Amino acid sequence: MHPELFRIGPIIIRSYGVMMALAFFAGVLYIKYLTSRDNKPFERFLTVAYIMIFGGIFGARLFYVLFHLHEFEGNWTASFNPFGTDQFGIAGLNVYGGVLVAIIGTFIYCHWRKISTLEVFDYFSPAFGLGLGIARIGCFLNGCCFGTPTDLPWGVSFPPDSIPYAVYLDAPIHPSQLYISLYGFGLFLLLHFMMKRKRFAGQLVALLFMIEAVFRFAIEYVRYYEEEMRFHLFGMHPTYNQAISIGLFLLGLGIYVYQRKRGAVNIMAAG
Repeated sequence: MHPELFRIGPIIIRSYGVMMALAFFAGVLYIKYLTSRDNKPFERFLTVAYIMIFGGIFGARLFYVLFHLHEFEGNWTASFNPFGTDQFGIAGLNVYGGVLVAIIGTFIYCHWRKISTLEVFDYFSPAFGLGLGIARIGCFLNGCCFGTPTDLPWGVSFPPDSIPYAVYLDAPIHPSQLYISLYGFGLFLLLHFMMKRKRFAGQLVALLFMIEAVFRFAIEYVRYYEEEMRFHLFGMHPTYNQAISIGLFLLGLGIYVYQRKRGAVNIMAAG
């Protein structure tokens, strides 16, 4: 764990922020490579990248605030004010909130520019995995998004000044951040391999939604969450992210089935 890289006066340069920036730039470079290879207009994809990153940050923060309203009672300006009492930046994000707003923003832009939303999402699908792999290393360095106690030999303990220590003391816990990071890099390799082998528009983003939904539903069992992030259903205590995962899987499945059938019809018509 190494949350702070260095300070410039009152401004703290945090590992998480640096890794997020690296994730963004790595994703943009990857998209530039793909568009150059396929003779696509990179400028439009770059605009989408900005929509995704800024919309993602806004959505991630918005959803975090909505699920933690008690933290901001009497101090609502702290919801989006990056200037804290002893640091610069916003702490507390919800990934799926960011994904939702990024998708909506991208859909609006693509509709306005009259370009294929599914094709754009296909190009960004491997980049999502790459960015996830890099960003979650930042989570590990920051000590956020941590796991639950484990007896496995790779369990990790966090130092006394960390959030995991405040919850579990020095008990070994799942390095859930690194699990997600490894998954992200694996997802990138899989979707990159599929990029030149896809048979219809939307195939990659449909696979992304389904794979991400299954993985996210499973990883929730070894991640720590506050009670605000859980709800009660027939004696079970799933997280809101697990509920969202089910919807994400169904969305991906719907896109896959519809676009595959549509692609088959187009092939028959062309023949």
